[in-house]
Amino acid sequence: MDFSSPYAIIIGSSVILILSFFFGEISKKTSIPSVLMLIITGVFVNLGLQALGVPNIDYSSILEILGIVGLIMIVLEAALELKLTRDKIAPITISFAIALVGLMLSIWITAEILQFFIEGMDALHAWLYATPLSILSSAIIIPSVSHLRGDKKEFHIYESTFSDILGIMVFYFLANKLPSADGVDHSGGLLGFGLTTLLTIVLSLIFSYVVILIFQKVKSDAKQFLLLSVLLLLYSLGKLMHLSSLIIILIFGLVIANMDLFFQGPLKKWLDKVKANEIYHGLHVVTLETAFVVRTFFFVIFGITIVFSSLLSWSVVGVSALCLIVIYVIRFIILRVSIGSDITPQLFIAPRGLITVLLFNAIPAKANIPAFSEGILLFVIIGTSLIMTFAMIADKKRAGKAIAKSQALSVADMKWKAPEL
Repeated sequence: MDFSSPYAIIIGSSVILILSFFFGEISKKTSIPSVLMLIITGVFVNLGLQALGVPNIDYSSILEILGIVGLIMIVLEAALELKLTRDKIAPITISFAIALVGLMLSIWITAEILQFFIEGMDALHAWLYATPLSILSSAIIIPSVSHLRGDKKEFHIYESTFSDILGIMVFYFLANKLPSADGVDHSGGLLGFGLTTLLTIVLSLIFSYVVILIFQKVKSDAKQFLLLSVLLLLYSLGKLMHLSSLIIILIFGLVIANMDLFFQGPLKKWLDKVKANEIYHGLHVVTLETAFVVRTFFFVIFGITIVFSSLLSWSVVGVSALCLIVIYVIRFIILRVSIGSDITPQLFIAPRGLITVLLFNAIPAKANIPAFSEGILLFVIIGTSLIMTFAMIADKKRAGKAIAKSQALSVADMKWKAPEL
């Protein structure tokens, strides 16, 4: 059979999507993240291709494109779920603070570990390599926490989204700090970074208003994918202009999900609420479906590209284990201080995934450190995913026992007599 034929590719892609759907259903019943099952599927696909003698394929460019599109879809999907009401101010603020402090502490201590153990690592390179290892994966977290209690689910959506956005901003700030060919730092420092971020926010708000006002006038039934194309275009142009492009996606999602908040005063008369709500609901469905497809193929291809021989090194195991310890010690301290004693399973829901792979592949060639093994990346991704899996399974069993115990208790009744006056 010719595995490069269009029909073979269509068959393979269809089977993978069908499996991904069932993995999602299995995940709901077992709490095993569907992403982990997709990665394992990719590993078996790779073994099958090798057994059949299929030549190796370079998936790096495909993985990068899927990662970028998947990142945009996941952040947009999360933003469409965020309702900016008064009662959400506290959880959003707490989630942002936890994401920011956790990210920066994790980057700092992980960078110290990398600089100490890996030859050729100076401080800047260590921080650059530590950043992808310190970002939570909303691609894994958001679809995995659907069964959790409302407030815990909400916390994870906010935290992982903020971690993605802040982590990407920190990564590209550090990447811009790398000396150019003339040996000069053209990043502009923290002031330049702050001004760029502020400019991005202002432009994002303007783009959001313009796009919503234009698209509420569009009568075509195919306008949802047209809207996604516009967002992808804005994201890509923002990257070329060295803006924090993910903020564009986040703010657009927040504006369209909270139109009553953003369209007030004179702006209110320009908004066709019925048409705008149609855009919101249609975009929500399309984003959800697109994120599912992109996430599926990204993690299957990632599984195909895994090289397990990179794990067969005591130095890799040692550095990776220290990185894992740092992740959970920092997380325990922050959650214990900010939330209290009820921190399970939140403590163990800290997987690394799509963002980690995407940013690691985005490290400039001039910043390449030959002594850094990709096995560290792989070890941390698999390790955090397995820890999350066991924690979710344990939490589901604990909840099941509590429900069974409450149902086993007998309900008594008694006669009631009205008091005499």
